[in-house]
Amino acid sequence: MATPINKVAVIGAGVMGAGIAAHIANAGIPVVLLDIVPADAENRNVIAETAVQKMLKADPAPFMTKGCARNIQTGNLEDDLPRLADCDWIIEAVVERLDIKQDLYRKLDSVRKKGCIVSSNTSTIPLESLTKGLSDAFARDFCITHFFNPPRYMRLLEVVRGPQTRAEAIDAVSTFCDLKLGKSVVHCQDRPGFIGNRLGILWILAAVVEAMDNDISIEEADAILGRPFGIPKTGVFGLMDLVGLDLMPHILQSMLSLLPKTDAFHVINRDLALIRTMIADGYTGRKGKGGFYRINRTGTEKIKEGIDLKTGQYRVSAKPQLASLDAAKEAGKKAGQVLLSHPDKGGRYARRVMARTLSYAASLIPDVTASVDDIDEAMRLGYNWKFGPFQLADQIGPDALIAILKQEGMPVPAFLETASGKSFYQIENGRRMALSPDGSWKELARPDGVVLLEDIKRTAKPLLKNGSASLWDIGDGVACLEFTSKMNSLDPEILKMISQTVRFIPKNGFKALLVYNEGSNFSVGANLGLAIFAANIAAWPMIEEMVENGQKAYMALKRAPFPVVGAPSGMALGGGCEILLHCDAVQAHAETYMGLVEVGVGLIPGWGGCKEMLHRLSIHPALPKGPMPPVAKAFETISTATVAKSAMEAKERGFLRDSDGITMNRYRLLADAKAKALAMVQGYKPAEPIELKLPGETGKVAMEMALGQFRRMGKATPYDEVVSLELANILSGGETDHTETLTEDNILALERSSFMRLVRQKGTLDRVEHMLLTGKPLRN
Repeated sequence: MATPINKVAVIGAGVMGAGIAAHIANAGIPVVLLDIVPADAENRNVIAETAVQKMLKADPAPFMTKGCARNIQTGNLEDDLPRLADCDWIIEAVVERLDIKQDLYRKLDSVRKKGCIVSSNTSTIPLESLTKGLSDAFARDFCITHFFNPPRYMRLLEVVRGPQTRAEAIDAVSTFCDLKLGKSVVHCQDRPGFIGNRLGILWILAAVVEAMDNDISIEEADAILGRPFGIPKTGVFGLMDLVGLDLMPHILQSMLSLLPKTDAFHVINRDLALIRTMIADGYTGRKGKGGFYRINRTGTEKIKEGIDLKTGQYRVSAKPQLASLDAAKEAGKKAGQVLLSHPDKGGRYARRVMARTLSYAASLIPDVTASVDDIDEAMRLGYNWKFGPFQLADQIGPDALIAILKQEGMPVPAFLETASGKSFYQIENGRRMALSPDGSWKELARPDGVVLLEDIKRTAKPLLKNGSASLWDIGDGVACLEFTSKMNSLDPEILKMISQTVRFIPKNGFKALLVYNEGSNFSVGANLGLAIFAANIAAWPMIEEMVENGQKAYMALKRAPFPVVGAPSGMALGGGCEILLHCDAVQAHAETYMGLVEVGVGLIPGWGGCKEMLHRLSIHPALPKGPMPPVAKAFETISTATVAKSAMEAKERGFLRDSDGITMNRYRLLADAKAKALAMVQGYKPAEPIELKLPGETGKVAMEMALGQFRRMGKATPYDEVVSLELANILSGGETDHTETLTEDNILALERSSFMRLVRQKGTLDRVEHMLLTGKPLRN
């Protein structure tokens, strides 16, 4: 069993070091954050303290809640080294200079306790160089832990051990980062750039050089190398703007000096004068005046501009017009294959960049790692690719890829030749198998405690299924309800499946139910397209039926004679949030973003969200007792479409209970949720019906006054006022007073009435249409 890590130190409070410290603090672990003492500084801890203050204001936030910052103790390297004596792990994240790092290591070695692990966050300096000349005891406790930026959100962690590194040290760090930090740990050989950056930098460099050589605009390049291959729409040039162009020369120079002369990197590497000029002029990307893209503000107008790679001048950014992109869009899931075979310049660009990248990935086996899955995982989680390079190669076909490489005059690596006539992955009796360097097949076993629905689905058939949802047997008497609609939006088919499931579970010997899926988002809410279609043909009874069916389905879950556990990850908005509010318990991935956002489309929560928030907030420990405080808080939360930006924040805002669980590692969510459900089975009783005393007319007047003030301050639009007045009527209890008791059915009836009044309004229909067209709320 791995030695527990109970206290951590981070040396270096730059962007990466501070971000690592913040994420360790998110896990509830005390962290010491140290940096140098600036010359003539009155406050000797100013660098570390300033870093924490900046992170408290940053967006996206490094901290899951602002309270997590209390887990960080700041200090400096001259006064506070003795504070490291009780740390179990010290992470070095200082400037990438070997002499500075080694000098620091000698100081750390003099104060650290026996067995304290020391690691470097470097991605450019070999471990062999870092430990050269240092004591054997230090080398035994030393490794590289390469986090990706931003550390909270990027799930990849590359770990490199040296020939002397203790196995127990690697086990302790790997276990801690998996369970506490939610990282997918990939073990790498001590090679330049490890896996993610070794492959990612070549991909970026190839994309830039080939675009410059083949008259490809930055917009065309990003469109070609983005969505068709399951790569984020930023593509390459947008990605460089995001991470900062000023990093590129340093990384390229490091690769140039460290990689062997036979490496394919040297074939395409060249001096990128345009990038040097842009950096010198302050065009370092989003953190500077702009980068390859910039926003030019002329008066009130914002014009997106892109740089011309030949002239270096900015011009209005234009949507790419290429036959290959049109063909790829029509091809759906086969977009990448269609692009690679297209004869126009877009197709040739795709071949020159992606075929080279996939070939390079194959050349890294077995020198960097013997596992194709390690390389795929590194690109999926380190660069947000939907598919790793070997998954893409399987989609294309190894033989087709070999043909492309030969056509383009590029080398064919030995491992790719090994895959000829085969594939890199296959399924054998439901087990995932991967091709090994010797041509044999090796099973890809999941770590202990990791269960994925995708594995279960490989050998099972659904218990129930329709066009938008499925019900699965996940073992031990637990069933799993999975949404399968686009973006897991909620529609009549899902509501029907919920009702069927509630009847199915007890009749077929199941003990508990999970509501879980493995989409990027748990659910973005109700299907607005269906609502606008029904409204446009004035099918009001159809809309009212959907509202009522949603209320009945969610109440059926709540009153079911078995435990129901929600297990969200990503966005859980609107109706997606409401279904979780009706579960007996929730086991949430840490990166769950919950909120009742219906006011943004001119509506109110109509599937019980109002009543559940009133109940949650009436017993919330941070709120005073009495009828008005929970009403006022619910009004503030729902009327502003507040979204909790982490599961921890969801607890603070009342979307989750204190008793609900949080899982840091996304891969462990299903197993954790299942364990929670099974723990509830013995002696289970459904929640008692909610009864509430609401303030009635006096509460409604108070909310109207607050709303009027927001309107006068310009914080609420005219139609915000219309929607919020309906919300105020529900939350105050309608025609009631604080002496009367309202049931759940009473409040659900208020929700239905308000929803149906609003959905008939032009202002609501305008908001819904605008959201569907632009993805952004209309401020009418």
